[in-house]
Amino acid sequence: MIHYIFDVDGTLTSSRSNMDEKFSSFFFDFCTQNKVYLVTGSDIQKTREQVGEVIWGMTVRNYQCSGNDVWEKGKNIKTSTLNLPDEMWGYLNKAITDSSFPVQNGQHIEERAGLYNLSIPGRNIGSRTRIQYVAYDNYTNERAKIATKLKEQFPLFEFKVAGETGIDITSKGNNKSQILTDFENCDIINFYGDKCDLGGNDHEIALAVHDRGGENSTYQVKNWTETWELLKSV
Repeated sequence: MIHYIFDVDGTLTSSRSNMDEKFSSFFFDFCTQNKVYLVTGSDIQKTREQVGEVIWGMTVRNYQCSGNDVWEKGKNIKTSTLNLPDEMWGYLNKAITDSSFPVQNGQHIEERAGLYNLSIPGRNIGSRTRIQYVAYDNYTNERAKIATKLKEQFPLFEFKVAGETGIDITSKGNNKSQILTDFENCDIINFYGDKCDLGGNDHEIALAVHDRGGENSTYQVKNWTETWELLKSV
C-alpha cells in the first residue's frame, strides 16, 4: 500500500493561497482512490481554508504545525505545546528590526500548536509586497542566514525556512519527520514538498523518506502545477 504525503504551501497551493479549482477537482478524485496525508507548518484553520473542507476531511490524517497538531477525520488526536525562552524573544525582534527589507507590516511572530512562525515582513503584506520579498530573500538569502544564527544561539530548537516569508521554530526533533513514527516499516511512502533543501521545513521528512530506501520516494517540486503533473502519472 502506498501512502501519499503532501506539504501544502508551494506544493498543493501557491503560498498562503487556496487550491486551484481544476487541480482541486483532480485532487478530490485522487483522494478517493489513494491514502492521502497532509503535513504543513500552517494551523488547522488556514489549511482547511486552502484545500477546502471537503478535501481536508477526505485525507487519512492531517498533520498541522509540522506534526505538532494532528487531526484524523475531524478529530484532534494530538497537540503539542512550545514555550520559547525569554532570551529568544529579543533575538527574534532584533532579526526583524535588522532586516533591510523596507516594508514591515506587523504580525511578525505567530504562535501555533508546538510551533512559532517568524515572518520578517509580517503577515499583513499584500501580494505585490510578498513577491518583492521573495525576490529580496532569494537575492540576500536573509531567512536562511537568520535561521543559522538563531540555531547557533539556541541549539535545543530548530529554525526552518518555511513558505515565502517565514521561519518555523520548533523544539529539536519536532519537525515534519516526526510523523513517520505513525507508519510501519513495510509501508511505502511518497512525499511531495517544495522546501526539501537543507534549511527548509520539508528537509528532514524528505531525507527520512529517502533513507527508508526501497520503493519509498521523495519528490521536490517547484510549485503545485509540477505536483499535478507528477500525480497524473500515478
